[in-house]
Amino acid sequence: MDSFGFFIYAFISIFVVVSPLSAVVSFISLTNKMTFEDKNDLAKKAVTLACVMALFFAFTGNSILHLFSIDVDSLRVAGGILLFTIAFDMMHARVSKESITEEEITQSREREDIWIFPIALPLLTGPGTISAVIVLMGSAQGVDEKLMVVVSILLTFAICLFTFLFSRRIHKLIGYNGMLVFTRLMGLFLAALAVDLFFTGALNIYRAGMA
Repeated sequence: MDSFGFFIYAFISIFVVVSPLSAVVSFISLTNKMTFEDKNDLAKKAVTLACVMALFFAFTGNSILHLFSIDVDSLRVAGGILLFTIAFDMMHARVSKESITEEEITQSREREDIWIFPIALPLLTGPGTISAVIVLMGSAQGVDEKLMVVVSILLTFAICLFTFLFSRRIHKLIGYNGMLVFTRLMGLFLAALAVDLFFTGALNIYRAGMA
């Protein structure tokens, strides 16, 4: 895979896992009683925190794995299984329980710190996103590819911020059914990514065991 190909793979992987447009429904539900100014302020804080957390795990993920003596291929297998469960919910147009439950959405409406939980964590940067950025960083060869992973994270959350800032307009333009269609489509791509991660990790573990 050449450098540009790796960048496209990294960006699509992170974008599909975060799935900004799919998160709009939950975001609107949590902020529907807020003014535009309050909603936009909350969106900026939530996306910034989510992006910082994703970058944190991108840079420290491999060290954390080494601390617990976990191989990146083991994380590929575990991450593949986790992402497939998320993808399964997305293909059925359901909010993934890995990200946030309907009960958490209902309870969070009364709190003032919803930009931290549940929007930034775990709606945007949940276990699926964390697994993806760690695996991508572990797969990157050299500084150039690692930089591409960082750029992919920044670009994804820039799109996420734009989506949240214009969430109500996007919802009116696309409609609820349009968002469901997009969620199912992202779920299909995420399922393909999950299968690729699982079998790549499993194959590498098998080869290491046979060596």
